[in-house]
Amino acid sequence: PLGEDGMYCIVNGEPFLKHLKESAEGAKAVIAWGSCASWGCVQAAKPNPTTAVPIHKVITGKPIIKVPGCPPIAEVMTGVIMHLVLFDSIPPLDSQGRPKQFYGNRIHDTCYRRAFFNAGQFVERFDDEGAKKGWCLYKVGCRGPTTYNSCGNIRWYNGLSYPIQAGHGCIGCSEDNFWDNGPFYHRLTTIPVPSVEANADKVGMAVAAAAAAGAVVHGVISKLRSKPNRGGE
Repeated sequence: PLGEDGMYCIVNGEPFLKHLKESAEGAKAVIAWGSCASWGCVQAAKPNPTTAVPIHKVITGKPIIKVPGCPPIAEVMTGVIMHLVLFDSIPPLDSQGRPKQFYGNRIHDTCYRRAFFNAGQFVERFDDEGAKKGWCLYKVGCRGPTTYNSCGNIRWYNGLSYPIQAGHGCIGCSEDNFWDNGPFYHRLTTIPVPSVEANADKVGMAVAAAAAAGAVVHGVISKLRSKPNRGGE
């Protein structure tokens, strides 16, 4: 927090802001652990009365490696440190300063419920038949289509599970301003929802058209082959 000269957060009688700047002074790089350090998180949510900001708006002139998540996945945190130690270099980062290795894919892209999204099979309520069958949670607020993280492939607790597997939609905790991207149980209106019926109709029409085209081609070829050979032609 920058408000009141940083006095909203005190460590040992001094603003945390002072400790942060002193700690970063001799650092080769700064790792912003979690969404609070990476984006500001709940402290920076509207109306942000303490003027909370992420680390990169305080520490300048040094590489900032953002490892967002509330909290980040333990294996992701370990992987970032191991890369720095083993290779003595900063891992490849995306345009927002996140390690591409762990934040290069949307949760939507690695989600085991993705097939239900593509088929237009959605949970409408947490107690409906779709919820019992493990259908897609997008309509009850899942932010997987807009959230970049490794939850879908690394999971939590040594690969045991993650929120979507436990039956709750992703709230996008590794994305900037996720606290202001609510309400959490309403679907994102910017993502088109596929329809299982429409998809089935389209596929059926495409198959029928392909079959008809194939029949026509086969008929033409058969007709040509049945014609008598004239003059060696």
